[in-house]
Amino acid sequence: MSVTTDQRLEASAPSRREARRQRRGVGHASTGYAFVAPFMVVFVAMLVLPLAYAAYLSLFQERLIGGTVFAGLGNYTRALTDPRLLDGVGRVALFFVIQVPVMLVIALVAALAIDSGLLRAAKAFRLGIFLPYAVPSVVAALMWGYLYGRDFGPFSQLAGDLGLPAPKFLTSSWMLGSLANVVTWEFTGYNMIILYAALRAVPHDLYEAAAVDGAGAIRTAWSIKIPALRPALLVCVIFSVIGSFQLFNEPQLMQRLAPSVIDSGYTPNLYAYSLAFTGQEVNYAAAVSFLLGAVIVVASYAVLFVTTRRSRS
Repeated sequence: MSVTTDQRLEASAPSRREARRQRRGVGHASTGYAFVAPFMVVFVAMLVLPLAYAAYLSLFQERLIGGTVFAGLGNYTRALTDPRLLDGVGRVALFFVIQVPVMLVIALVAALAIDSGLLRAAKAFRLGIFLPYAVPSVVAALMWGYLYGRDFGPFSQLAGDLGLPAPKFLTSSWMLGSLANVVTWEFTGYNMIILYAALRAVPHDLYEAAAVDGAGAIRTAWSIKIPALRPALLVCVIFSVIGSFQLFNEPQLMQRLAPSVIDSGYTPNLYAYSLAFTGQEVNYAAAVSFLLGAVIVVASYAVLFVTTRRSRS
C-alpha cells in the first residue's frame, strides 16, 4: 500500500512543478504587460488616435454649398497635382541631397578626431560641437537671422568695413544654403555623438592587430573605424531624411525676414501648417500631411534598401 502511495506522489510531482512553472510564467507576463501598459496608453492617445482622426478628416472637403461633404480620395488627388506642394517636396529633396552629406562628413571627421586620442582638449572640443544641439531650433533660427541681416548683421557690417558688397544670405538664390547652414550648425553635434558612441563599441583587438601590421591612424580609421560605422551612419541618414522633409522652424522664422523669398509653400510642412491655420483648409492639410509622411517612408526605405544592398555586395 505504501509503495503505491509513493509511486503516485512521484508521478504527481512533475505535474505540480509544471503547474508552478506555468503560474510563474503567467505572473512574469502580467508584470511585463504592466510595465508596457503606460507606454501603450500614451502611444495610442498621442499617436494612433490623432493619426486616425487626421485620416478621417482627409476624406472630407469643406464647400460653400453643402458644407462638409465626403470626398473620398479627392484631397489626395488634388495634392498630387498641386504645384506648390510638388515644388516644396523638390526643394527639401535638394536640401537633403546637399546638406546631409556635408553635415555627416563633418560629424564623422569630428568623431574620428575625438576617438583617435590625439586631440588636445577633446572634452571641450566635443562639448563645443554638441552645444548647438542644446540650443532650441527657434532660438538658432532667430540668431542666424540676425547674423544674416543685410542692414544690421555683423557679416554685412564686416563686408562694408572691408569695402566689399554685403552677402546676400536672404535672397532667393542663397536662402536654401542659408537654411542648410543653420541646420548643419544645429545637428552636426547630435550626429557626432551617435558616431562617437559607435566608435567606442569597436573591439580594441582590431586596433591592436592594425598596430601590429604597422597601420597608422589614418589607415586604421579608413580600414577599421569607418566600415564599423556603417550601421550608425545609416541611422544618421534615416534621421536626416525625416528631419529634412519635416523642415519647418527655420523657414517659418526666416519668412519674417524674407517674406518675398519664403512663401507659405516653401517646404511641405510649412505648406500644411499654412493650409490648416491660415487658409482654414483643415481637410486638405490633413491629406498633404499624410502624403508627406508617405514620401518620408518611401525615401527612408530607399536609403535603407540601397545601403543594405551595397553592404551585401
